[in-house]
Amino acid sequence: MVKKSLIVGGVIVLLLGLFFGRDAISYTKTSLGWMRQSVKDAVPVEFELTRARDMIKGLTPEIRHNMHVIATEEVEVKGLRENLAAGEKQLAKNKADIERLTTDLKKGDSHFVYCGKSYTSKQVETDLTGRFEQFKVKEATVGKLRQILAAREAGLAAGRDKLKAMEAAKTQLELDVANLEARLEMVQVAQTSSNFNFDDSRLSRTKQLVKDISTRIDVAEKLVNAETTVPGQINLEEPTSSNITEQITNYFQQAGETEAEKNVVKLD
Repeated sequence: MVKKSLIVGGVIVLLLGLFFGRDAISYTKTSLGWMRQSVKDAVPVEFELTRARDMIKGLTPEIRHNMHVIATEEVEVKGLRENLAAGEKQLAKNKADIERLTTDLKKGDSHFVYCGKSYTSKQVETDLTGRFEQFKVKEATVGKLRQILAAREAGLAAGRDKLKAMEAAKTQLELDVANLEARLEMVQVAQTSSNFNFDDSRLSRTKQLVKDISTRIDVAEKLVNAETTVPGQINLEEPTSSNITEQITNYFQQAGETEAEKNVVKLD
């Protein structure tokens, strides 16, 4: 069906080019659009639903890849946090050492003893100068590391949000496709039901036959009643009461009289 549509479309485009010349471009665009829509409409809905499910399944590898990327980033960010914590700890110690040497030099002594070893004030000053330069470099490094960590953490949070959004979107797409499949099944059931044309002629004939039989029996009953009753005779039969309480009273009264007659017979 699709191949046939493509061939027909190609022939139409060729004929338009031959007959309309310069205007063929406009006709060609319109024809191509019409042809694409015709081809799309020719594809069964079941096939499109299957294709949609396959595309949804195709999202799984991408989601897993993103999960791997995020897991790797989490490990690296954890390492950065540890490095930053160690750097800040070392920087705090270096600062404390510099402040101690600075305080000692301010005393104005010519010699200083550290860990049992004597140093001149000049040696202490030289050491302090080197320590201070190193401290400034380390402080800048720790500052950069802190900025990098903040950026990486922000990127990691964004990546997590994106992953959650992808997983939620995938789940929603699965629900949408399942809903579409259910709707399609309902449409197909409705279409199948509408195609059934029940022949109720047999049912109608049967109903008519039963009605005719009932009519014949009614007529027969009326004839029987007419034959057993002579016109003009006095009707000696008491009419049956329609009152339910009277019917029950008469029934049990007759039953009691019958039982009493049986007892009299036994005594005799």
